[in-house]
Amino acid sequence: MAGRRGARAVTGEASARRPRWRSMPAPAGAAVAAGAAVAFVGAVDPNEPGHYPSCPFLVLTGLHCPGCGGLRAVHALAHGDPVTALELNPLLVAAVPLMIFLWGRWALRSWRGEPFAGGAVRPAHAWILLAVTVVFWVVRNLPPGRFLAP
Repeated sequence: MAGRRGARAVTGEASARRPRWRSMPAPAGAAVAAGAAVAFVGAVDPNEPGHYPSCPFLVLTGLHCPGCGGLRAVHALAHGDPVTALELNPLLVAAVPLMIFLWGRWALRSWRGEPFAGGAVRPAHAWILLAVTVVFWVVRNLPPGRFLAP
């Protein structure tokens, strides 16, 4: 029995000594993918017709969805123009710091070797985000909210 406990202790010590960088592929991969997507949208101008498909919701209904203007806003942000990005899609621009914060928290937890917290986002926060998105969607299509439309 002593041999088995010793083997477990050595195995536990070996996993505790695992280099921190080995726990970072998922957050690093997400950052690389997001960076590549922003670089692509920054390089391929969505303001020029024919580069990206039209918004299906806009085409079918004539109304702006919460994402309308998002590609052009990302293009503006990639070119260092936050004012234009805010004019195109303020919800997306407001969400960028939130996404960076959540990614940073995920990366820090991974770096520390803490397990992935599947319930890290509370249901109340998800409902609030959904409500804000729906309100933004409705208001940007009403006459007083036309300034929110791209």
